[in-house]
Amino acid sequence: MQVAIVKYNAGNIYSVVNALRRLGVEPLLTDDVEQLRKADHVIFPGQGEARGAMEYLKARRLDEVIRDLSQPVLGICVGQQLLCKHSEEGDVDCIGVFDAEVKRFVPTQHGDKVPCMGWNKLFNVKHHLFEEQSYVYFVHSFYVPLCKDTAASADYILPYSAAMHRDNFYACQFHPEKSGIVGERILKNFLEL
Repeated sequence: MQVAIVKYNAGNIYSVVNALRRLGVEPLLTDDVEQLRKADHVIFPGQGEARGAMEYLKARRLDEVIRDLSQPVLGICVGQQLLCKHSEEGDVDCIGVFDAEVKRFVPTQHGDKVPCMGWNKLFNVKHHLFEEQSYVYFVHSFYVPLCKDTAASADYILPYSAAMHRDNFYACQFHPEKSGIVGERILKNFLEL
């Protein structure tokens, strides 16, 4: 099985590489269009800023390639956000797989800290890739509101899309590669799709 990780100007890629190696998979880190198209599974991770990431992707036409992939694709953190149609972060149009707008967390009381950092629980899980009531690790200042593609919810300041699913596209706002045994199972579930 060939697993490709989309290489672009975003962080956390090597933690995903290491998580896959722990599962016995040696991934291909690439921004080559043909290698992405030929892979059995594609992972689109990210930590960083939406506008700069989209500029990099568009300059290499990777936004179009990602949108047209037919194999299982997993977006992680900023990867989930970039799969949406627009982000408030940098006021930028994104890839548009999910018909959703990425919003910035707005604190409503003194205890609300942004970015949201730490462990949080998934609920209203709608796909077997994810696990009801499991705790996973988040680091983010932006979120996707609940929508028709929400596959699991989390609650921080307000309920939001912790995970999403549409056709062959899966995405999670949290970091499975940093979520211990639960995250390892999610990555394993993805690789078994």
